[in-house]
Amino acid sequence: MKHSMKEWLIAVRPWSFPASAMPVLTTLCYLQWSGKAEVNWLIGVWALVNIIVFHAAGNTWSDYFDYRRGVDTAETAGATTLTSGMFRPEEIRALSLGLLVVALAGGVGLMLMTDWSLLWYGVGGALCVLLYPYMKFRALGDVVIAIAYAWLPCWGTSLVATGQVDINTLLLALPLGCITVAILHCNNTRDVHTDGNANISTFAMKIGHGRASVLYQFYMFFPFVCVVACVVAGLFPYLSLLAFIALPNAWKNAALMRRCRVEDTTVIARLDEGTAQLQLIFSLLLSVSFIISSIWL
Repeated sequence: MKHSMKEWLIAVRPWSFPASAMPVLTTLCYLQWSGKAEVNWLIGVWALVNIIVFHAAGNTWSDYFDYRRGVDTAETAGATTLTSGMFRPEEIRALSLGLLVVALAGGVGLMLMTDWSLLWYGVGGALCVLLYPYMKFRALGDVVIAIAYAWLPCWGTSLVATGQVDINTLLLALPLGCITVAILHCNNTRDVHTDGNANISTFAMKIGHGRASVLYQFYMFFPFVCVVACVVAGLFPYLSLLAFIALPNAWKNAALMRRCRVEDTTVIARLDEGTAQLQLIFSLLLSVSFIISSIWL
């Protein structure tokens, strides 16, 4: 079956890429502002592109197993590339494995040009991609996402771009990781019924709808608390408060979750996209604040 470029793009879910790309970009900008070491932006951009390819591999790998396990059906929200018949399962599986090979090759190139210890970050990323479906079905998907799209990108970017790991990049991994995990969490909250029918267990199912709603709202506002705390402690520049321009987006997302009821979750059918949009805006604002502060302040 021949597919158009648009269909291939739909298959990798590009709207979700801010979850992986923004931690890398924001880390590069933070490192530029901190001035602890010279930042190799060419290597940094390479790392940015590479993690997006990793992310695309993870998206399609997850979709393949969700479909095979019966988690994604014609009645569920979310990815429809398989449930609509647009792609055959073996096509999505081949796409995912091909993307993973490309990402691993890119990672090897980065390692050869920078530091051999990057190998462990690459192995960690590959394991996160391959094991994610297994972990997700056992209520551990949130942990995998936090590792793959917060801790690993921030420390890994620091290593390849400056030659050393800046521990303080965890100050970025915490707020950005909250928003990224929230993308998965709102999906799992939305899909509690269908996930239960597929006999899998997610963290949202474990804690129940009420607590899941409260946790999502925490994920929306805690990143702003982190920024304030870091500014007060002198760990971020004052301009980092620009991130509060994204607060209305967080409020809107939290309001949608508050309106959601366990018997009808359609109100949050597209909340994952809104959460990814928050990640994009919040991270870009932080990045801009770091760059401006590195130049003029």
